[in-house]
Amino acid sequence: MKPPWTGALLKNNILSPLDVHFAGLMTHLSGTGSEALFLAAALASHYQGLGHVCFDLSGLAGKTLLEGEPDSPVCPPLERWSQGLEKEGVVGRPGEYKPLILNGPRLYLYRYWEYEKKLIDFLKERTAEEALPADEASLRVGLARLFPSPDPGETDWQKVAALASAWKRFCVISGGPGTGKTFTVAKILALLLEQKNPGPLRMALAAPTGKAAARLQEALIKAREMLDCPDPVKAALPLEAFTLHRLLKPIPESPYFRYNSKNSLPFEIVVIDEASMVDLALLSKLVQALPPQSKLILLGDKDQLASVEAGAVLGDICGLEKNHGFSRNFRDAYQTITGERLEVGAEEDSETGMRDAIIPLKKSYRFGSSSGIGAVSRAVNEGDGAGAYDLLRDTSAADIRWRDLPRPETLGAAMKDLAVSGFSGYFQSTRAGKIFDLFGRFRILCALREGPYGVQALNRLMEELLRQEGLIRQVGRWYPGRPVMVTKNDYQLRLFNGDMGIALPDPDGNHELRVFFPSPDGGVRKFPPLRLPELETVYALTVHKSQGSEFDRVLLILPDRDAPVLTRELIYTGITRAREQIEIWGKEKPFCRAVSRRIQRSSGLRDALWGAAGSDG
Repeated sequence: MKPPWTGALLKNNILSPLDVHFAGLMTHLSGTGSEALFLAAALASHYQGLGHVCFDLSGLAGKTLLEGEPDSPVCPPLERWSQGLEKEGVVGRPGEYKPLILNGPRLYLYRYWEYEKKLIDFLKERTAEEALPADEASLRVGLARLFPSPDPGETDWQKVAALASAWKRFCVISGGPGTGKTFTVAKILALLLEQKNPGPLRMALAAPTGKAAARLQEALIKAREMLDCPDPVKAALPLEAFTLHRLLKPIPESPYFRYNSKNSLPFEIVVIDEASMVDLALLSKLVQALPPQSKLILLGDKDQLASVEAGAVLGDICGLEKNHGFSRNFRDAYQTITGERLEVGAEEDSETGMRDAIIPLKKSYRFGSSSGIGAVSRAVNEGDGAGAYDLLRDTSAADIRWRDLPRPETLGAAMKDLAVSGFSGYFQSTRAGKIFDLFGRFRILCALREGPYGVQALNRLMEELLRQEGLIRQVGRWYPGRPVMVTKNDYQLRLFNGDMGIALPDPDGNHELRVFFPSPDGGVRKFPPLRLPELETVYALTVHKSQGSEFDRVLLILPDRDAPVLTRELIYTGITRAREQIEIWGKEKPFCRAVSRRIQRSSGLRDALWGAAGSDG
């Protein structure tokens, strides 16, 4: 029997039919008919669907869910709610095998509690011990050669990251665009190869999406040629990057992978780029598949958007706003090996652990002191919406620009020149190898999918404008130049969510239309349109879908009113997709509100790693 207020919560989109079905099942299995259990189970399902790892009862305890609605349920007080749930047969404590797990005020679906617990155990074990290579002399020589001494009074954070990667079996290298994350990891892999290892070091490179994996591979190949190390070491560096799914080898029609806790990956070192995009479930499955003595290095920008699926894992691992110092042991080792002091205002203690495994790269080689993009992204990161808005309005910086959002009915006229200048170059090319570079020079990014300022409307508008200009010469869904993005994995074709292709006449196939995709070896792969999995047109992308990509110029279009999806992380991610110029169309108040709002996702990961009271992970 459903509680009488169920209909009101469905009507107001507080709950979905799936949430209600799950709650009904839990209540049926428990046999108590408890409305408090029904509500807690429904909300646990609801919050997981919103990207939370768990439902924190304390956030809603004692509150009315629908103000002004006579049929609205009132959540029980926290203590009574928790004590009541503990008596239910379907609710267990940490370590028990029950559909729901209650850990303090956090209520988990069992599998997400298990994902989080296994990741916590891995991170605590890998960061608790120091694993400095035995050949300290070789390490000292390698660090000095690959990371020459910095300017006096300046810390070389790339060198710190290199020592941390040698020191620990887990390391996070976090930094914004242009801080040199991939070049740093290339040096780190060379450094580790130069040590006296008991056997060959097998290395794997991976990223969450095909686009991000291709960029990582390209960056590592370029970096290899610039490394100051012996040719045999360069030759031993990995040349191919995989998506995480390809790395773990999915079992078709199941959520499981061939590599798992019982069948470990055959690598001693695994590097994951764009780690902010990795959700809790996938990272937990990865760490369970790692051999005991392997190293895991995560690269990413902790200030970017979190994953679409549950969790904000990289932010939780880094501790977000906490300014972590380093242990005394690490500082002493750094000075002994490099001859340089690590001056970071760190606490005077001997505690090791997470603090020595999180390395921020603070110097941007792309956005210098005069960069408008650098200045406005820093203001956004600091939550200074008014300051960021003032910078955007300042016409003295050539690489940033603000425009008040046009009304929907005038959007086409306002965008015509931008559409032509941004996309005409790639329409005029017929070479598949060159066309991807040309298309990557400009992109429209949106916060929303729907509405007059969402990607669906903007993509239709772009096609209309480009047809008016004669750049699109055919009527219908498929035409030469149509840019598409795969939205569903196809393991047979080896096409994955996020892979981008362009439709072109095939010179080797009677000029019939084919969709060309870049291949990892620098060539292209082509497919008939009807063979492809689900996909969408991508003149405009959501900011979420743009992660792992960069463009010379970006037009970021924000909606005309506030929305929950508008957050500091979204604005920052949109701005930092631009290499040379960012133009933002929006309204001042929604922009400033977005910059003041952070993504808040409930989990126990950060508390378990950084020692908050009341969390046992």
